[in-house]
Amino acid sequence: MDNRQWKLIRLRKERGVTQQQIAKILGIDVRIYIPREHGETPFKADEMFELSRFFDLPIEDIFSPRNSTKNGEKEKGETV
Repeated sequence: MDNRQWKLIRLRKERGVTQQQIAKILGIDVRIYIPREHGETPFKADEMFELSRFFDLPIEDIFSPRNSTKNGEKEKGETV
């Protein structure tokens, strides 16, 4: 699991949303969602857009492989 999946899991948990609720928002079965959340299968573009809309964040803030802030600085705790 890379940073993209950790970001998504962290966002979901911070908002108090279950995997089943996210799956319902995406219109997929939770058995399809879980492997996507864990990076085992890729998200489809429309699912990425829907997650972006749901979390009210740009797609790149959710799915970019790097831990960076909007101004390009490293997040606290990230090593170079």
